[in-house]
Amino acid sequence: MPSHIDHLFIGALRPLPPEGQMTGMYKHPARGAVAVGPEGFVGDFQGDRRVHGGAEKAVHHYPAEHYPRLAQRFPHSAGILQPGTLGENLSTHGWTEETVCIGDLFRVGTALLQLSQPRSPCWKIDHRLDAEGASLFVAHEGITGWYYRVREAGTIAPGDAFELVERPNPDLSVAAYWRATLEHRPDPARLRAMAAAAGLAPDKAQRLADRAAWLENNPAATP
Repeated sequence: MPSHIDHLFIGALRPLPPEGQMTGMYKHPARGAVAVGPEGFVGDFQGDRRVHGGAEKAVHHYPAEHYPRLAQRFPHSAGILQPGTLGENLSTHGWTEETVCIGDLFRVGTALLQLSQPRSPCWKIDHRLDAEGASLFVAHEGITGWYYRVREAGTIAPGDAFELVERPNPDLSVAAYWRATLEHRPDPARLRAMAAAAGLAPDKAQRLADRAAWLENNPAATP
């Protein structure tokens, strides 16, 4: 699927209304090439490094086609619902959670990125949009976006080609992964297979394995 980078966003930290927590969600579009390495883009920052950023969440990608859906659900926030609002670094058309897979390798500019995990929506989305329930809507609808680790450092610019070069897990789309994690009692064997997927973030793999073990040790009660 040929594609390119529509927008590249980076940003410093700013207070998030109404309580003033520092966040990196307020980003601005880069006009030229930006260097990217194991910790993400030069000049890009995250407010809470415990849950954002780092090697396994170095680059955040959010599909541009989700914004009209969000605007329809939260019309009072429609004026700000445009690419970059949810703190993503990369914005494209044509790639969604249904069409990318865990472990996918993409050549973007001179960098090589590997999809490591979905983004887990948090309360900051509600505050950013001034919309109660926005993060739950994003989670329920599976319009989460995803993260990459940087396999090869390089530079990326708006307009650069976004090319899939390797797909080690063709049966594990981000959407399929997300749906399995939301199931009340997913198949433990399926969770173990997902945990073994090449390229999945290690902490997510461990979480899946732990959940599979718990389900096996705690079978559902017989009606």
